[in-house]
Amino acid sequence: MTTEAVDAVVVGSGPNGLVAAIALADAGWQVLVVEAQDRLGGAVASGEVTAPGYTTDLFSAFYPLAAASPIIRDLDLRAHGLRWAHAPDVLAHPLPDGSCAVLSTDPTRTAANLETFAPGDGDAWLAMVAHWNRVGDGLLDALFTPFPPLRPAAGLLRRIGPAGVLELARLAALPVQRLAKESFAGAGGGLLLSGNALHADIPPVAAGSGLFGWLLSMLGQDVGFPVPQGGAGRLADALAGRLVAAGGATRTGTPVTSIRVVNGRAAGVECADGTRISARRAVLADVSAPALYRDLVAARHLPPGLPDALDHFEWDHATLKVNWALRSPIPWRAPGVRGAGTVHLGADGDGMIDFAADLAVGRMPERPFLLLGQMSTADPTRSPAGTESAWAYTHVPRNATAECLDRQVQRVTDTVERFAPGFRDLVLARAVQLPADLQAADANLVGGATNGGTAAIHQQLVFRPVPGLGRPETPIPGLYLASAAAHPGGGVHGACGWNAARAALATDGWFGGLRRRLSRTAWSRLLPAG
Repeated sequence: MTTEAVDAVVVGSGPNGLVAAIALADAGWQVLVVEAQDRLGGAVASGEVTAPGYTTDLFSAFYPLAAASPIIRDLDLRAHGLRWAHAPDVLAHPLPDGSCAVLSTDPTRTAANLETFAPGDGDAWLAMVAHWNRVGDGLLDALFTPFPPLRPAAGLLRRIGPAGVLELARLAALPVQRLAKESFAGAGGGLLLSGNALHADIPPVAAGSGLFGWLLSMLGQDVGFPVPQGGAGRLADALAGRLVAAGGATRTGTPVTSIRVVNGRAAGVECADGTRISARRAVLADVSAPALYRDLVAARHLPPGLPDALDHFEWDHATLKVNWALRSPIPWRAPGVRGAGTVHLGADGDGMIDFAADLAVGRMPERPFLLLGQMSTADPTRSPAGTESAWAYTHVPRNATAECLDRQVQRVTDTVERFAPGFRDLVLARAVQLPADLQAADANLVGGATNGGTAAIHQQLVFRPVPGLGRPETPIPGLYLASAAAHPGGGVHGACGWNAARAALATDGWFGGLRRRLSRTAWSRLLPAG
C-alpha cells in the first residue's frame, strides 16, 4: 500500500470541490484533489458527442449563478482562460399561438415585451427589477454564506428595514403561481417566473417556488445566462488552472473507496488502487450525502441517528437530455425565440403545473416541459458557421422504464417540431443522455438528479441534507461536506465548496477546539437517538 500525506484531501473535482481546494491552497495548505473520473470538473464538461465540430455541454450549460457569485468572480478566472459569451436575448418562452415571452438583459426591452401580453405588465416587471436592485446583492451574500448568515442578514435589515424583510420573507414562501397572479395581468410574466422556477424541482404551486423563479429571472435580467466561450469544459479548465497556480494538485482516475477515521477524527482516504492518502488537517467531500455517509464513512463512526435521518433524504427529479447537431438554426414559428440562448417550451402556466403534478406522482408527462439551449446562438464557436449546436432536457420520474424513456425522447423531438416546423429535417446527428448515462459520467448525479437533492423547503437551510446545522461541518471532526448536498444547494456558484473550506480553516485556527466541541454537541442534540 502506497502512503502519502497532505494537509487536506478534497474528494471529487466538481466546481465545489475545485473552489474548496483553491480556498485552502490560497491559505497555504498543501491540497490534493482526488477524482474518480479521468477528467476534472464533475458536471461541468463539454465534448464533441454529436458530430465533428459541434461542441456539446454534457451537463450544466448556462451559468447565471456563477456570473453573480462573488466567490467565482473573486477567483479571477479570466486570467486562466475563461471568457463568457451571451446570446442576444437571455430566455424565451413561446406559446402555440405564436406569442412569446422574452427576457432581455435590458429591463426596458423585457418590459416592452410583457406589455404586449397585458397593459401595465411592463411597469409591473420594472417594479420587480427595482425591488431586486434594492435587495439582490444582500440576498446573494446571505444565500452564499454559511448558515446562519448573521452579518449579511443584518446588512439587509439595515438596507430595507423590517417591512422590507417581511416582504422578502413572504416572497420566499410564495408559490410562483401565486406570485405571477399577484404581479401580472397577462401570461408573459408568469411564463418567465414559472419556467425559471422549474429549473429546480419545486412545483409551481408549492412554497418556495416563487423565490426560485424570481431569483433566476432577476439574475437573467441582471447578469444574463452566460456560457463559457468554447464549452462548459473551459470553466472547469479555468478552475483547475487557478488551483494549480495556487499550488494545489489534482489526481484523476482514482476513485476513493473510504474515508479513514482515526481517534474519532477524519484522517485521510483510501483509494481503489490501494493508495492511502493521509490528511493532516481536513478531508472535504464533494460527493452526495448518501455516498458520504453510507459508502465512504463506516457506520460505526457516525451518530446512531444519522442513518435514520438519511432514510428521509429526497433526491430531485431524474433528467433526460437530447443533444443535436443541426444543419442550420432552429426555424422557430415565433420570431422572439430566435435570439434566445435558453428556451422554455412545451407548456403554458397551467401546463407547467400539470407537468410537475405528473412527476410528483411518478407518472411520465405526456406533454413534457423542455429547457432547450441554443448554444451556437449564445457562442458561435460551438459549431460551424450557419449551423446550431442545441440540446433540450426534461425531467422524468426516477422509476421510469427504458421503454418509457425511449418514448419520452421522441416526445422531446415532437415538442420542438411543434414550435419549429421543419426541425427534424435539420438534424445532422443526435446523442441522448438517459438518467443512467448521467450517473455513469458523474457519480453525484444519482439516478439523473442534477441538484444534489430536492430544492424543496423541507430539504433546505438547516434541513440540508438532513436536519442539523445547515453547515458544512459533519459529525466527524475534520470532515466537511462540500457538495451541492450542503447549503445552499445546487447550481454552479461555488458556495458549498467555499463554505466547507472556510469551516476547515476556522476549525484549524485559534478557536478550533472550541468550534469542534460545539459542533459535536450540536449534532448530538439535533439527530434522533437512533
